[in-house]
Amino acid sequence: MPDLDIDLLRAFVAVADAGSFTGAADMVGRSQSAVSQKIRRLEDLIGYSVFDRTSRSLSLTGAGGQLLVGARRLLDLNDDIVRSLQAPRTAGRLRVGICEDFVPLQLSRLLARFMRLHPAVHLDVNTSLTHDLLQEFDDGDLDLVIATRQSSDRGRVIWREPMVWFAASDFRFDLKRPLPLVMLRPPCSYRELMFTTLDTARQDWVTACTVSSLMGVQAAVAGGLGITLLGRSFVQDGMQVLKVPDDWPPLPMTEIIVLGDDNAEKTLVQPLLQFLVEGMQVPAAV
Repeated sequence: MPDLDIDLLRAFVAVADAGSFTGAADMVGRSQSAVSQKIRRLEDLIGYSVFDRTSRSLSLTGAGGQLLVGARRLLDLNDDIVRSLQAPRTAGRLRVGICEDFVPLQLSRLLARFMRLHPAVHLDVNTSLTHDLLQEFDDGDLDLVIATRQSSDRGRVIWREPMVWFAASDFRFDLKRPLPLVMLRPPCSYRELMFTTLDTARQDWVTACTVSSLMGVQAAVAGGLGITLLGRSFVQDGMQVLKVPDDWPPLPMTEIIVLGDDNAEKTLVQPLLQFLVEGMQVPAAV
């Protein structure tokens, strides 16, 4: 059996994630022609085409989709081995609060991988809404918080992503009728931004559903109850990003901050933050 080349697999996954050879070239720091050559070498190695390419589109073939699942696992394993050899040995206990906005599709997988790399580190992880986590941090119940930015004077920004309006794939976006909104209970910055945006656009709306978690928002939207406004990473299969009128106010970026990294044990905090930030840049495995 031929041995799969990690370098070729990394280029392949980059193309699949970026949706183009140009985008993949930026991700891996190589020229577009170099990435194309790697894909050809990979196809020669496995004996199958991995992409259907036209002048306007790029999509995975059946073999490419099958390879992508295994390629992600091999890259994870390769990177974990290298990271474990390079990382200093750390041990201790860290109480961490992580908001639900943070890599919602990957957090469990990333934390499990981190624990395999650092078995002597004990993490007490609390996932909740930002408002609750900030209160626990202020009360001294958490050492480190990764949360949505609420004000400009707290925390260090570690990640940004665009906000979008989205709904179920079969939702009919009719601006002539009040828009049904799916929202979190107050206090919530997403909720307030929805109100402000629609009021500025003079668009009528109604409350379709109020829930207590971001997973609840996703479930309600997927079920067709209404539309919502969240970070782009919350859009899943079976959902659509809505194209809103040009005269609606532009949406800001959602920002994730870290609090406590200047006071908590740095030998524990630094490897955790580095690992999670790197993980945010990789789409969830299919």
